[in-house]
Amino acid sequence: MTESFGGIIDQCCSVLKLDFSSAELAQLTLEKSFSQDTLNGMVVLFEYLREKKEQTTIQTILRMSRLPQKVPKTFENFDFSVLRGKSLTDLEKLQSIRTLAPVYTHRNLAFIGPVGTGKTHLAQAFGYECYKRGLKTYFIKASELRDKFTGARRAEKTASILTSLVRPSCLIIDEIGHCEFDKENTRLFFDLIDRRYNKEGAYNIVFTSNQSPSLWRENFNEEDSLLCALDRIFDDAAVFNIMGESFRGKRLETYALQAGKAPSAKT
Repeated sequence: MTESFGGIIDQCCSVLKLDFSSAELAQLTLEKSFSQDTLNGMVVLFEYLREKKEQTTIQTILRMSRLPQKVPKTFENFDFSVLRGKSLTDLEKLQSIRTLAPVYTHRNLAFIGPVGTGKTHLAQAFGYECYKRGLKTYFIKASELRDKFTGARRAEKTASILTSLVRPSCLIIDEIGHCEFDKENTRLFFDLIDRRYNKEGAYNIVFTSNQSPSLWRENFNEEDSLLCALDRIFDDAAVFNIMGESFRGKRLETYALQAGKAPSAKT
């Protein structure tokens, strides 16, 4: 067997988690006198099974990510032409995040701006790019995160909830500032940020908010924990401040109608 042939077999076995190797196949080939056609057929089979496994894994990642699947928000269907930056570099920096460099360099992202300016779209688009590369992603609104923390405290399962939120490579927390975290939930928020800050491998957190991070203290009722969390979040981060009018309602059409009695029928 050639070295490239053996490499393909070993790679496929690794993905398929098979207790088998190219060295064993080479030995089996000698014992059974496999022809080259037989070996070529085995390569085709192994590569088919590997691709099927990888696609199944990717679809599982998408299903568990909580990203919308019916009408996904992606970089391809985001209209970058509506955005203007103080310099060309600002827009280029935004467009460059689709390379997923922030995940591999542990750099958090924050999209800050008024309602309807594309913050959630961009955050979800980043998540879609992650899942397509096989990186586990999880999307959650801040209000859902608060409720998760509250439920976990009542059930005495805070450790398992934190572990599940630390696990994904990309964690997207949407709409910071739309709900209030009490003292205990603020401390859990810090624990989450701290554990992800010390996480190994490819990871980052993506935030969206209509408030500047300096105002987040209005929604978190334990200032020391919040300040420590913010220190870790923005230790290495890219913050995109998106200003302007809402994109929503651009296709809104209004019609004026009047209700009244129907005209009498003429005799």
